[in-house]
Amino acid sequence: MTERPHAGSSLYEDEAVTEPHPLTQSLQRWTQRVRAFDRRRPLVWDLLITGFFVGAALVDANGGWRNTAPNTHVPGWQVFLMSLGLSVPLFWRRRHPMAVLAMMVATNLLSNWTGAMLQAALIQMIVLFDIAMRLPLRTLGRAGLLMTAPLVVGAVRFPRDSWDQQILPNVWAYALVALFGIAVRSRQDYTAALVERARRLEIERDQQAQLAAAAERTRIAREMHDIIGHNLSVITGLADGGSYAAAKSPERAAQALEAIGTTSRQALSELRRLLDVLRDDAPATAERSPQPALTDLDQLIDGVRAAGLPVRSTVSGRPDSIPAGRQLTVYRVVQEALTNTLKHGGPTATATVAVSYTDHGVTVEVTDTGTGSGGGAPGPGNGDASDRGNGRGNGRGLTGMRERTSLYDGTLEAGPLPGPPGGWRVHLHLPKDSETP
Repeated sequence: MTERPHAGSSLYEDEAVTEPHPLTQSLQRWTQRVRAFDRRRPLVWDLLITGFFVGAALVDANGGWRNTAPNTHVPGWQVFLMSLGLSVPLFWRRRHPMAVLAMMVATNLLSNWTGAMLQAALIQMIVLFDIAMRLPLRTLGRAGLLMTAPLVVGAVRFPRDSWDQQILPNVWAYALVALFGIAVRSRQDYTAALVERARRLEIERDQQAQLAAAAERTRIAREMHDIIGHNLSVITGLADGGSYAAAKSPERAAQALEAIGTTSRQALSELRRLLDVLRDDAPATAERSPQPALTDLDQLIDGVRAAGLPVRSTVSGRPDSIPAGRQLTVYRVVQEALTNTLKHGGPTATATVAVSYTDHGVTVEVTDTGTGSGGGAPGPGNGDASDRGNGRGNGRGLTGMRERTSLYDGTLEAGPLPGPPGGWRVHLHLPKDSETP
């Protein structure tokens, strides 16, 4: 055996890789080729094996058997037939192993009874090996007892030395062949188990990859919904408000156009940053902009106000040590709640955003006085009817908010306020002691 240490790896600097000996590699390659040929053409292989041993048995029947036989006067035709009986059945050993063994044992029983004691009886060991590889152990035990019967008959009919010297060596040979067959069978079962385990692991790996891809697609769809939905709602509100003010106050119209340009550029920048993640050829050193955080809430609220929705915000407590993931969740929930108010609150709607930081986590409540009719703030259009539902509650936005909240074991409540005056309420709570995913 040769050992080759890993190069350039500190993890394995004290270990060595053991390579198989060239002779072992050659033997493994030869064995694999033989097995592959056997699997492709089993009948051809059986014919080759059977033909070889039939030839060997007939060569021994030509006169060599007299060198070891206690009775050399057995007729030649009988020796020829017994040689065929001990070799020809080998062809059916895989399909009917016990029947083949019984036929060969009967022939061997006749051989020992007559005193020929043909060496072709050793071919029985091939059948015994197949039985050890393929059949239950209790069948192997019966096969061993069956093969011992001719040995006892020969020892009784033609005693030469002590009975144990005539029987035990053959029994030991049978036992070694059976053990070898069991060892090969165990090795094959172990290899098959490893192959099956590798197949299952490969399937599990593919399933995990598919789940990860699905989760990533969901995350990207959620981000795109939040980015595009909010910014388009703001742009629509600004455009409608600007067209309304153009006739009476050109300066307000110019401000609306400027705000539209700013919001559009911001939305385009966020969308490009998100889509860059999907590019296979994206450079590793590409610029990475930070995700929105709690410090960006004021800018978000100012943009909604510019779109025509009056928003009052209050903050209590201090956002000490709130992880970035929770900050993004709070930001997106507030963004989605205000976007829905822009879409569906009606022209007279107002909104209130209350953020509270405590020792137990962060709580956000967004309420509005919208009628839920889909009229929007000064003209943001009707929006997506799927977001409206029974007032706004059945669309992708609410689903995205719930998914984000569940990542941090938080709670989210969304629903209409009792009227009059009515309106809509979104309540979010993220516990401080929840584990960061």
